[in-house]
Amino acid sequence: MKKMMIMLKVNGQEFDLVIPVNKTLTQVLREDLRLTGTKQGCAVGDCGSCTVLLNGKPVNSCLILAVEVDGQEITTIEGLAVDGLHPIQQSFVEHGGIQCGFCTPGMILSAKALLDKNPTPSEPEIRAAISGNLCRCTGYQKIVESIAAVGKND
Repeated sequence: MKKMMIMLKVNGQEFDLVIPVNKTLTQVLREDLRLTGTKQGCAVGDCGSCTVLLNGKPVNSCLILAVEVDGQEITTIEGLAVDGLHPIQQSFVEHGGIQCGFCTPGMILSAKALLDKNPTPSEPEIRAAISGNLCRCTGYQKIVESIAAVGKND
């Protein structure tokens, strides 16, 4: 298997890695960097559980080869909580936006990208921003309320 050396800046820290060229970003994050907050769900880009921020934009990391993002900035759910929970994480806890938690990292990162560009989104804007993230436990209402509450606090 052909390997390649890459540098990833993940959660503000640089990592030099030699990886197989066919390894996905999800696999590198989980297996090589041990950042298991990024979940592997469907592996075909339908569920959004593997969502991370790539240069500030939400992407399905299962669809991206790690070698394609050499030198780029990646934020995972682990990168949000610096001195305690990030306000979005705290809002999910306070407003019941978490049930089993499998979709939560992707939901929160999609919400962060939305709130970074629009601090007071409408409900339709919130629903559109998380439309690529599937949740089997909730009816999405508590998730939407959790995101809206952060926007109101800014």
